[in-house]
Amino acid sequence: MSEPTSAPLHELISFRVGEQYFCVDIMAVRELRGWTEATPLPRAPAYVTGVINLRGAVLPIIDMAARMGLEPAQPTARSVIIVVWIENRLVGLLVDAVCDIVAVGDEAIQPTPDVACEAVQAFVKGLLTVDDRLISLIGLDQVMPPLEAAPEAA
Repeated sequence: MSEPTSAPLHELISFRVGEQYFCVDIMAVRELRGWTEATPLPRAPAYVTGVINLRGAVLPIIDMAARMGLEPAQPTARSVIIVVWIENRLVGLLVDAVCDIVAVGDEAIQPTPDVACEAVQAFVKGLLTVDDRLISLIGLDQVMPPLEAAPEAA
């Protein structure tokens, strides 16, 4: 008797920004860190809090609240930096809290509704429900603009 084939599981790390829940693929996560004060960068996009030194490497910190069009974060000692790989770049995502690790099959991830604008559909790759919470699956490729698209300094 052959084993039943099951849909591949996606392991996702869920986090909270404000009152909303999001998740990213755990395979992109390198580590979780407590909040460290970031050094601001001149002319950086509003969602870039600044940079920190991560064992000798300069790590840009993205305020996920500001990046998603919410009120910018007011980091506290309880804030978390999720260090992720985005297209061969190490980036820190500033979030309010990390919730848990969720394992779901393809069937649990619902498509982003057609009523959402194109920018939302590019950023939110899908939606899933866990414990009566709606969680948006974030496409990390949309968090940072591509290097070639970065504006040049005048």
